Amino acid sequence: MAGPTSKAGHDCPRCPRLVAFRETWRTREPGWFNAPVPSFGPRDARLLIVGLAPGLRGANRTGRPFTGDYAGILLYDSLHRLGLSTAPTSVDRSDGLRLLGVRITNAVKCLPPENKPLPAEIKTCNQYLAAELQQLRSVKAVLALGVVAHDAVLKGVGLKPAAAKFAHGAEFLLPDERWLIDSYHCSRYNTQTRRLTPEMFQSVLKRASALAGL
Repeated sequence: MAGPTSKAGHDCPRCPRLVAFRETWRTREPGWFNAPVPSFGPRDARLLIVGLAPGLRGANRTGRPFTGDYAGILLYDSLHRLGLSTAPTSVDRSDGLRLLGVRITNAVKCLPPENKPLPAEIKTCNQYLAAELQQLRSVKAVLALGVVAHDAVLKGVGLKPAAAKFAHGAEFLLPDERWLIDSYHCSRYNTQTRRLTPEMFQSVLKRASALAGL
């Protein structure tokens, strides 16, 4: 019997609301990716970064996590500053950018309306994150961007949300001896309101990289 897969199919049918929203955007923008967005980065990565879900004009359009929208600006620039990316900006899947020792994924693979997946959708999609965490044995640290990602990682390794409370900069040793590190999500809202500054994010990313052995 085949083991669990970490990749949702192009026409994954598991969440009816997300499927309907996907079909709407396939009609409106047939040139966009408009499908479950796969993880990006080497399979022997030591650091896994987990976001929330694809953005409408970001990953849902380009097919690469955090690529082509505001949320990716701080993320890719910070990765480049630490020598973990070959370029400071990510525009589309054909721009040649490569990640070095880092892999990026999302708690939810499909675009949700208003960027808000329902609890049932997060739960359904968790099988893919759980499989990826199981398969990527080289990963030594996981950086969760936001509460949803934090809880999804815990669920992905068989823990309940009460096992570790989310807090920016918090560190938690998972049962498999890998580190979970938290950061506020690098969304437009968080960065423009200064809830998350570039310095704050670069600091927690640097710490996560160190825990991963990068």
